[in-house]
Amino acid sequence: MTMNEQLPQNLGLDLVRATESAALAAGRWMGLGKPDEADAAATEAMYQALNILEIDGHIVIGEDVKLGPHSLLDSGKSVGNGQGPKLDVVVDPIDGRKLLAEGRGGAIAVVGVAPRGSMWSPSPSIYMEKIVVARDTAVNLVPQCMTAPAAWTLALVARMKQKEVRDLTVFVLNRPRHYDLIEEIRMAGARVMLRSDGDVAGAIMAASPDGRIDILMGIGGVPEGVIAACAVKAMGGAMLGHLAPQSEEELLAVKAIGLDVQRVLTCNQLVSSNQIFFAATGITDGALLSGVRYRGRKAESHSLILRCETGTRRIIHAEHSIG
Repeated sequence: MTMNEQLPQNLGLDLVRATESAALAAGRWMGLGKPDEADAAATEAMYQALNILEIDGHIVIGEDVKLGPHSLLDSGKSVGNGQGPKLDVVVDPIDGRKLLAEGRGGAIAVVGVAPRGSMWSPSPSIYMEKIVVARDTAVNLVPQCMTAPAAWTLALVARMKQKEVRDLTVFVLNRPRHYDLIEEIRMAGARVMLRSDGDVAGAIMAASPDGRIDILMGIGGVPEGVIAACAVKAMGGAMLGHLAPQSEEELLAVKAIGLDVQRVLTCNQLVSSNQIFFAATGITDGALLSGVRYRGRKAESHSLILRCETGTRRIIHAEHSIG
């Protein structure tokens, strides 16, 4: 398959079965304080669900970038039965491992696909800085926003949204590396939504035209950035990103293969094709999706499916029979 050929129009409905499987497996671990065990269960469930699909999938960049080799969904692994279209695949069986382990809201299972060769894969990079906004602000999100003071970018966003800066809500991961950024945002007068984990969900909320987040800012993982780009582009939002090594070792590894840490990338450079399908299922209750509900031999899930080419956004409330 080339990037000009059409993907099956119902591929999103196939993919959501994989995120539902991961969410149903992970939800059993909510609040148990065992993120590794939860991740292993969700990964196995997602892998099995992906492997029955008629696709020839290639994991472009997986969690092993940050966590080390540990699963069937690591970078370079194959998924699908090998009989269908050749696809780049990005997955995160649990976006928000810490949230799930601590029994807090906002953990989701996600997967995105696009034709082979269309997704950015800057291995061995681990971290990247990101800014995400919805389509009502997309046209004015310029590369200078990545280096400008936070107050300048927030003023730009507020003007496009016809709001006061004080009425903006900014999603930021609660990390020591963001202390200065958080202080800048607060000094500008904007409100901050801090989360310990889950910046894919944060990016989706920031890109949603009816979301409660106006902008996502800060440094997160490269895998999460590529996954987020699939969803942001599918919703017509905008995203900027550049590599942001957090250690001397990472910086040297990035420079050794000729990657430019100053280069600012847009959604179209992170995922070059419009043939994008994205699916997410809530694991724990959050602002984006409701979490899994277990009711005896039944379970309920709440999912989102996005198709970039048509701009379709589907919300699915499903009931499952479980053992």
